Amino acid sequence: MEAEKKERYRKTLESFVMGHTEDVLKQPREFIRFPFIDPGSIYDGNVWDWDTFWSVYGFLNLADKYTDSTDEGGAARGSCAAGEGVSKGPESPAGMRQRLIEHAKGNVRNFFDHQLEDGYIPMMIEVADWPEPYLNMKHKEGILMNMHKPFLCSQICLISDYIGDYLWAEGFFQGIEKYFVCYDKNYYCADCGLYVWCDDIMIGMDNDPATFGRPKFSTANIYLNSFMCVELSAAERICRRFGRKERAEYYGQKREKLIAAIQSECWDKRDEFFYSVDVDIRTRKFDWFHQGLGVFWKTLPIKIRVWSGFIPMYAKIATKEQAAAMVRHIFDEKTFGSEYGLVTLAKDEKMFDLSVTNNPSNWLGPIWVVANYVVFRGLLNYGYLKEAEIMYERTLALLGGDMEKTGSLHEYYNPFTGEPIMNGGFINWNILALNMAEELEGKNPMLWFEGAD
Repeated sequence: MEAEKKERYRKTLESFVMGHTEDVLKQPREFIRFPFIDPGSIYDGNVWDWDTFWSVYGFLNLADKYTDSTDEGGAARGSCAAGEGVSKGPESPAGMRQRLIEHAKGNVRNFFDHQLEDGYIPMMIEVADWPEPYLNMKHKEGILMNMHKPFLCSQICLISDYIGDYLWAEGFFQGIEKYFVCYDKNYYCADCGLYVWCDDIMIGMDNDPATFGRPKFSTANIYLNSFMCVELSAAERICRRFGRKERAEYYGQKREKLIAAIQSECWDKRDEFFYSVDVDIRTRKFDWFHQGLGVFWKTLPIKIRVWSGFIPMYAKIATKEQAAAMVRHIFDEKTFGSEYGLVTLAKDEKMFDLSVTNNPSNWLGPIWVVANYVVFRGLLNYGYLKEAEIMYERTLALLGGDMEKTGSLHEYYNPFTGEPIMNGGFINWNILALNMAEELEGKNPMLWFEGAD
């Protein structure tokens, strides 16, 4: 991409995001008691788990760039439905930065505010007719469903490292412990050492064929387990910040054990790819036929090439040799390669489909910017600077083209044409294209894991 065009797209995107920040900064309402950030578009008023993490990831990267929240006429930048979150009068750069921080903290506070006694935390909080989050109601009824994806501790670290202070989160420590207890009790497969989804409801990439439509608790998804490694690193970091050395070592050991299980069960040497796996494996010993050699393998690979197979590079759990092999997959035009980034399901999979759908949202091939960023970051983690720049330029071409044609951003896109598929006004992780730009220029990512204080 020509340098002039690249800079134009970058400035246009930055201006758009900063000009519409007010659209997604929401004030408390009903049983959402703290300020929060929503994804925009049709998700107005909803607090989502991994969505809030990526929103904060992008906004904190921009936070120091806000100059004033008003235009020359004194009107607040952006617009919000029903006036939600609209600032009143002039606001200093420090004022906008502080509001972003408070809304980011509010994301976390809202989820802990609805944590149940057994540690369960819902994946989403939506204001509706019921008196509490829908998922909590079902959990109380004894219907086990998926819980908050492993981004809660990660968001605490993200915010705390940015502001240089963890004290605001000290009161969450017991809740964090219970959160992991709930995960281990309900979603951990001890036979293989991996975490499993309950079902396909609200898993983030809704119709991932490795989980979508499959039996309950049968899929140890590479997405869930890779991000859980990052989450355990975040828990370790939090514990160290509060002087809880033994608990820090505990979470660090859990992470190493999980990495070993991922390497053992999810890496396919022949295909050189990380797969989700089927954990519903057992030897039945109740009759004469099963008295001999039993089932000695712990899982079976679900050999569907999904973009989540690259998350181990983001989480820094792939070996250098594995990363080198996977880079070839990223840019293979027959499978994942696209002029606009990464196809979310390999083109030669029978389930590949670009249909317009929102419930579930479609991850069977469309371009999602969060996938582009995760792969981008993984490339940089392993020293693939040139390849990371290509991913950035393709992402920028996608979003820049959308803004020039429609004046907006969308949730996901056609990988062949770059045309938006649905949900205009979607901000959320589209911001991450700006993170890419700055990370290529040497800015450290909004990351903490691997360790070190």
